[in-house]
Amino acid sequence: MAVINTGLLTKGLRSEFFQRFDAAPVLYRDLATRVVSNADREVYRWLGTVPKMREFKDGRLTQGLRTESYSVENLKYEATIEVDRDEISDDQTGQIRLRIAELAQRAATHKDFLLAQLFIEGESSGLSYDGVSFFSTAHESGDSGAQSNLLTSDAAVPDAPTADEFKAAAQQAIAAMLSFKDDRAEPMMVDATGLVCVVPPGMLFPALEAINSTILGNRSNVLEGAARVVAMPWLTDASKWYLLKTSGILRPFIFQDREPIEFNALAEDSDEGFRREKFLYGVRARYRMTYGYWQFAVRTDFV
Repeated sequence: MAVINTGLLTKGLRSEFFQRFDAAPVLYRDLATRVVSNADREVYRWLGTVPKMREFKDGRLTQGLRTESYSVENLKYEATIEVDRDEISDDQTGQIRLRIAELAQRAATHKDFLLAQLFIEGESSGLSYDGVSFFSTAHESGDSGAQSNLLTSDAAVPDAPTADEFKAAAQQAIAAMLSFKDDRAEPMMVDATGLVCVVPPGMLFPALEAINSTILGNRSNVLEGAARVVAMPWLTDASKWYLLKTSGILRPFIFQDREPIEFNALAEDSDEGFRREKFLYGVRARYRMTYGYWQFAVRTDFV
């Protein structure tokens, strides 16, 4: 049986891996709520079930969880690199450490990649807790009435909107989000704080201009400072962008954290090292990125 090496080489690489991993800039921490998972799957039945305050009168009125629910299974992820023993012996330039640093970067940003897939799949296969696509024109739960977080906005060139066109789309998206109600017909969003515009790379600069400029179109920009703008490189549809509210107790996405990242090695004292003179360095984790409140996310497509 292979023995995990605990020599100074692996210890040093493990330390360097986690230094790089912890320092990597990531988006998911700001866009998703972390939920600690203690099983192979989690069942979410509590979304949209909090009652409003009422006069006490004849006693407490208890209200249970709604029948709407969905189950999310944790997934296992790994990444492994193979290094020849001679590469270790001849390494004078730190090339192995560079590969470990890149492994740390990829592992850290993997959750951002998964988050991007939720954006992309959110209007088709990605289902929210109410049983319809996360981005949909047919959201309805309890007493909410029909609601839509799937919008369109005009642009002369949909794949290259101007700052003024983005401003108009952002105003529309914020107004729509402020109108969303929960299953008890209560407003989901009582203030317009914690807003984030997630855009594809080609839309970054028009969005930044629309949100950050003091003057836009020869008049004061009412959107100045209303949101933060971030570009997500995995979003390849140049005409679509997303408005999120991230200051709520529960955000639009959930990071279901089961087992944190591990870094291990099969190196000098392992079977692989002895028989094949190959050292293996790998990472492993269990988690899942999934949907939270659709009411805190609006997708806009320029048309």
